[in-house]
Amino acid sequence: PATPAQPAARTQSAPAPEPAVLPGATGERPRSTPPVRKLAKDLGLDLADITGTGTDGVVTRDDVKRAADGGRPASGTATAPSPGATAVRTLGGRPRTEEEPIRSVRKATAAAMTASAFTAPHVTEFLTVDATESLELLDGLKGHRDFRELKLTPLTLVARAACLALQRTPELNARWDGENGRIIRQNYVNLGIAAATPRGLMVPNVKDAQALDLAGLARGVAALTGAAREGALTPEQLTGGTFTLTNVGVFGVDAGTPIINPGEAGILALGQVRRMPWEHRGEIALRQVVTLSLSFDHRLVDGEQGSRFLADVGAVLRQPGMALALF
Repeated sequence: PATPAQPAARTQSAPAPEPAVLPGATGERPRSTPPVRKLAKDLGLDLADITGTGTDGVVTRDDVKRAADGGRPASGTATAPSPGATAVRTLGGRPRTEEEPIRSVRKATAAAMTASAFTAPHVTEFLTVDATESLELLDGLKGHRDFRELKLTPLTLVARAACLALQRTPELNARWDGENGRIIRQNYVNLGIAAATPRGLMVPNVKDAQALDLAGLARGVAALTGAAREGALTPEQLTGGTFTLTNVGVFGVDAGTPIINPGEAGILALGQVRRMPWEHRGEIALRQVVTLSLSFDHRLVDGEQGSRFLADVGAVLRQPGMALALF
């Protein structure tokens, strides 16, 4: 073939610079200390995606935090509008699309909820009750010397009612062991409290809640929710639960169909307490009304058992004195 024509004058060009090697391009992990690697893992970040600013390119804690805050380029960037296009306001004035890594807490929650939803056959039942007497009881207790320093809420009373109701329906406190062909009934209650935290959903549990009175439960719930908000929960507090409560009412929601925490037989959701017209002693009156939602594993719990448990909890909320008669 013909040789391409050469330029009339040839000059000696400088050697091309060596291409920069990005972290991870050689297959080697970026250098970092064990605490930094643990922090990156907890935040769901890959060290290979982070440029180290330390000596000799070492990835530092600040580098990881900066990446977690969006300081590194996302794998996908927002598409710029074409010239002349009319600007459309987005949600919060943010870019049209954003990406973030799936962090460890969200990843664990997703895996647990998916496993539960597609393993345990869920049934959800609802019960709406007049909780006026319960709320009046709580208001009265707040002035008692044993409760003055405690935060008493409807969730506290529901926690106590659930522990009592589990005595009559232990199936809701059981565990399915399909691998060994057994049903394990747990004669203690480690009561899970679903808590929304800056890191995502967490479900710490009050150990041996069945042995606590109302004041003890109030202290236990307050300690767990406080630790959850501060990110100070321990592995022991997050494991070993037997039954869970979730308070969707704090978000202004009336009811829901909660997903059972893996390894448990049921979860009870408490809706928002609303003042509304209700039949009371043959007349219509404004009462404090709340809806309870119970999801249970139909492998362990029959409809009659789930209904009895829900009715027992409702009976205590409707008339707190029923706790003395039923249990």
